[in-house]
Amino acid sequence: MWKKVLILGAAGAAVLTAGILLGHFAIGRGSARAAPAWVGEVARDLDEAAIAGFLAELDRGRIQDNLRELSRYPHMATSTGDQRLVKLILDRWRDPETGLDRAWTQTYNVFLSFPNKSAPNRVHVLSPQGAVLFESQVKEKPYFADQNDTDVVPPFAAFAPAGTPKGRLVYANQGKLSDYEQLNRTLDLTGTIAITRYGGTSRADKALHGARFGVAGVLVYTDPLDINDGATPESETYPHSWYLPPSGVERGSYKNSFGDLLTPYYPSKEHTYRRPESEVEWMAPVPTQPIGFEDAQHLICALGGDVAPGDWQGGLGCTYRLGPGFSPTSSYNNSDVQVTVRNRRGIFDSDNVMGLIRGSVEPDRYVIYGNHRDSWVHGAIDPSSGTAVMLELTRVLGGLVRQGKWRPRRSILFGSWGAEEFGLIGSTEFTEENYSALRDRAVAYINVDISVYANATLQVSGSPAAQGVVFAAAKQVQAPGPGSLSVYENWKRFANRTSPAHGVIPSMGYLTGAGSDYASFMHFLGITSMDVSYTYDKTKTRARIYPAYHTAYDTFDYASRFVDPGFTSHQAVARTAGGVLLRLADSLVLPFGPGDYAESLESYLSAAEEAFAGVLRERNISLAGLQGAVRRFRTAATQLDKQIAEKDFANTSPLRIRGLNDQLMLLERAFLDPLAFPDKYYLWHVIWASRTSPVATFPGLADAVARAAASPQDSAWRLAHKQLTIVTTAIERAAIALETV
Repeated sequence: MWKKVLILGAAGAAVLTAGILLGHFAIGRGSARAAPAWVGEVARDLDEAAIAGFLAELDRGRIQDNLRELSRYPHMATSTGDQRLVKLILDRWRDPETGLDRAWTQTYNVFLSFPNKSAPNRVHVLSPQGAVLFESQVKEKPYFADQNDTDVVPPFAAFAPAGTPKGRLVYANQGKLSDYEQLNRTLDLTGTIAITRYGGTSRADKALHGARFGVAGVLVYTDPLDINDGATPESETYPHSWYLPPSGVERGSYKNSFGDLLTPYYPSKEHTYRRPESEVEWMAPVPTQPIGFEDAQHLICALGGDVAPGDWQGGLGCTYRLGPGFSPTSSYNNSDVQVTVRNRRGIFDSDNVMGLIRGSVEPDRYVIYGNHRDSWVHGAIDPSSGTAVMLELTRVLGGLVRQGKWRPRRSILFGSWGAEEFGLIGSTEFTEENYSALRDRAVAYINVDISVYANATLQVSGSPAAQGVVFAAAKQVQAPGPGSLSVYENWKRFANRTSPAHGVIPSMGYLTGAGSDYASFMHFLGITSMDVSYTYDKTKTRARIYPAYHTAYDTFDYASRFVDPGFTSHQAVARTAGGVLLRLADSLVLPFGPGDYAESLESYLSAAEEAFAGVLRERNISLAGLQGAVRRFRTAATQLDKQIAEKDFANTSPLRIRGLNDQLMLLERAFLDPLAFPDKYYLWHVIWASRTSPVATFPGLADAVARAAASPQDSAWRLAHKQLTIVTTAIERAAIALETV
């Protein structure tokens, strides 16, 4: 009976499909019957004039007003200020004149860490008799009312455990594993307190690495050489320039995996199983506290012991020494350093705010645009510069929809993520909860977190497949400042490379880490992603990031006077990211470039051949399979690019176009392997996962070869061979996905 039903059902479906196709091809071929209204809509392609009109509507004055309002109060995740912004964004996206089709919140119950505001964390120098010889500052020096706001969170290292370790001070440079190894050759680090500077490795690593050698507590500071180009006097720092004041402290999350650490791969809700904190390996394991360079100077410049290596020296105006302990000539001689941390961990409610514009033709295909909402303090640059841009984009697009002037081909989903500063939590929980739908339907993710670091040039990192659409959007926008250069041409002046296919083009980076909310979209779900911002001329400063980053000085005053006076760079980012958004949402054929992906794989292959071919050959491991996989991918990509370039899509079946778009949309997914890196949660992307090797090539292979070269065990080379197989297979699968069916 069921067999007969299935046969009849299949026959009926075949007749229906044939009818649809005959009807489609009959239309416009002499049929007397008028074509249904949906036919023209299905065939609608990108309207360049409409994009130009949209870009002209993006108002820098409104972006400025947005930023002023967004950064009015501190808005750390789950705080009163954060909840104010949840309401503000919801109200904007529900506005009857400029709102979206739908807006809502999604609450997650997530694992976070906060300091004790009534008993802030401190650092003391204690004499042998217990007298306090030095006490660190518990708040940054106020220059304006912003720093005196009662909701300014005292500096702390999120997720670091509570405790009061005391010991001799040692200077451990950047806290890299190699730094501690070098110290450990001549010093006994057991029970010491290590002071480290930001940079070189993750925040959590500074404590994780130290704990391996017996370090009992860790201090972290921002060296003025690394952030201020050496400037240290108050007269040369904010509010007189963009440089970090001496008391400024960079807050941050001290954990090495993103998402909720207690519920990996599952959304954090009331009913969700949570593993014990004792099973979490990636948080700072010892009490850790960030301090300003003014306090660090008191400690480092009083150290005794051997002189630190030349590349460990910094900008505090003294010779850095290693310790342990203070110099006999210092007033701190024979004294210990005590780190007092009173952080508390717990489960807290955090909201994502979501907004939707429903697509007219392919509503089940999503282009996602997002940025986090939470900050450490006022967060004018990080993240409110990105939110200010997003709110202006949604105002203009929502107005067009409400006026009936436009509706995208594909659905556009906007996300204001919560608790990003604690490890990309809101966006990760969203991808976990919506895993199946996003895996099957998401076209791309555009991340605009810090939209403007400074006002010199565009910078974009992303999947190579997105290079073409980013370039097309950047060519359509005029760069800020005098002259008539486009954002694209200006970008090329600051960062460029020579492409075998395109000649000299801007250098677009890769998303090889988990620095912002693109991480779970790119690495966990394999969704083509990009991160867009404006930045500074890196030939003119050593600053690793804008100097007020994660401090109480990241305010509207700072942003409007020193980062982007006039808000022209904010507008340029809005226009560029908005142009990418509309091209992805409205193009008949998705504007992805398989050939550009092939070029990146070839570059990685070349680096692997140069660095590893010889040493692998000595162990009878061949790169031939990898070389063949990359060649196959290149052939498939070239054929698909040629097919797209030559196709007459006006006379092509909508089902064929849909199939082609699915090939392009799903290309990134083909590089996922959930078993490739079992020790790295969520990092399933075989090409763009993070690596520790300095060789710019396939990460699993590069790291495995580095480990094998440092190991006396032959089994380590078997793991390198396994990683070679993993990346070869992934590229072959991607090539097959591109080949014509």
